[in-house]
Amino acid sequence: MLSTIEAIERDLLEEGLVHRYHSFDGLRGGEGAFVLCSFWLVSALARAGRLERAQKVFDEVVGFANDLGLLAEEVDPRTGEALGNFPQAFSQVGLITAAYDLDRLG
Repeated sequence: MLSTIEAIERDLLEEGLVHRYHSFDGLRGGEGAFVLCSFWLVSALARAGRLERAQKVFDEVVGFANDLGLLAEEVDPRTGEALGNFPQAFSQVGLITAAYDLDRLG
């Protein structure tokens, strides 16, 4: 599990957000980083006992919420622009789960 977390952070993490992949998918345009995947990383880090790192990633991801605390499906890590579905229920569920894991394991 730890080597998977390290690979995700090394290869898919950008500005606190996790991309699903970095390969050509045959679709036009680029893809943002997925908020839900980013919260999954927070939970994985917390469960691995890396609580400080988990909290740092959590804070970075939450920073992309709007003034009402709502999150998009994806975010452009370079500009902070919300992409995809907005608001995205899966992103909100990811936030709640990650916050619960941080609280429970912290």
